[in-house]
Formats: sequence, structure tokens, C-alpha cells
Amino acid sequence: MMPIFDPMYVVFLAPAFILMMWAQARIRSTYAKASQVPARLSGAAAARHILDQFGLHDVAIEPIRGHLTDHYDPRHRVLRLSEGVYDGRNAAAIGIAAHEAGHALQHAEHYGPLVIRNMAVPAAQYGPGWFMAFFVLGMFIPVYFSQFFWIGIIGFMAVAAFQLVNLPVEFDASNRAKRLLAETGISDEQSGPALSSVLNAAAWTYVAGTLQSVLVVAYYIMRFGGRGNDN
Repeated sequence: MMPIFDPMYVVFLAPAFILMMWAQARIRSTYAKASQVPARLSGAAAARHILDQFGLHDVAIEPIRGHLTDHYDPRHRVLRLSEGVYDGRNAAAIGIAAHEAGHALQHAEHYGPLVIRNMAVPAAQYGPGWFMAFFVLGMFIPVYFSQFFWIGIIGFMAVAAFQLVNLPVEFDASNRAKRLLAETGISDEQSGPALSSVLNAAAWTYVAGTLQSVLVVAYYIMRFGGRGNDN
């Protein structure tokens, strides 16, 4: 994302990089441990039970290749679970499956933060490209660099805003998963703490992603925000 190497960029982003590495290591560790804790149902069966309990019989559940590629597709109303989660009969599988089912419940309830997040998806997807286009344009036309830069920085601000809105969405889905699995009896005293550990570890990856986006915006503003005045 940088046109040239700048040690200050590394300094700015170091907290986010460290947090992300720690979060990824933690989720790998907790997932491996929770995968050894047996559960009454498979991930797919647990998600189906939760969805049916709330009348979401039309939400399909499909297996998808990959590791931890699980997600809910609101456009097609499909909950896609990675193969290990779909077939797995362990605490990790039911925890992740219930988390994604939580997103389907949010969608059905028109949960405010989720509605905002879904509206912000295009901005988050194209924001970095928007910024780089205007940044490069400003480099070629230095006299207008400041104007192009501030137009472009809106792109990265959109990504940071998306990440900030995404935090309550993910935390709510995890809290729903813990509560619903306990209420339905799918989780018990043995699997409950294990699946909570997996969901808590996953939450830190969202925090790290948000921190990274905010720090990228802060770096570019610090590094280039006053350049137009210098010219």
C-alpha cells in the first residue's frame, strides 16, 4: 500500500502487526484444542438447529473448501461452512457454526450495525484502490497533490469505518452463539468453555484488523497530509 519504503510506516503499523500475529497464533491454538473436545452435534447440525428454532428454514447450509473460510452470504441467504466445521463434531466446529448462524439471525432481524456494514462493503472493497488512484494522480500533478490526497484518503477512512462497524457485528454474533448453544443444550460444561475460547480468540483478529485500518489512515495523514502546503 506504500509507494516507497518508509521505516515510519513499519513503526506506525507495528502494534497492529504484532496484535494480528498474536491473535492468529491464539486462534490456531484454541481451535486445535477445542477440536479435541467432543460435541453432541456436527457444526452443520448445530447451525441447522439454531436456524430452524428461529424459523429460518429457508437459509441453506453448504460446505465450502478451505480452513476457517466460514461465512454467511446475506445476498443468497446461505451459510457456508468449511469442511472441518461442517462435519466436525467438536466444540470448535459448533462454536464457529453457531457464530455464522448468528449472522443469519442478525440479517433476519435487520440488526442495525449489520445493515450499515453491508451497505459499506463496496466502500471497503474499493476504498484502497480509490486512495491509490488519487495518490498517484497527486504525485503526477504536484500542484494539486493536497486536494487529490484528501479526496483519496476518504477511501482509507471508509475501510476504517467499515472495520469499526464490523466490531459490534462480530461480537454480537459470538455472544449469540454462546447463549444459543447453551440454551439449546448443544454445548455443555465440557464444550462450553472450549468454544468460548475459540470465539474470544477470533474476536481479537477483528480488533487487530480495525487497528490496522485506523493506523494506516493516521500514517498517511501524518506523512503526506501537509505536503501540499510545502509545495
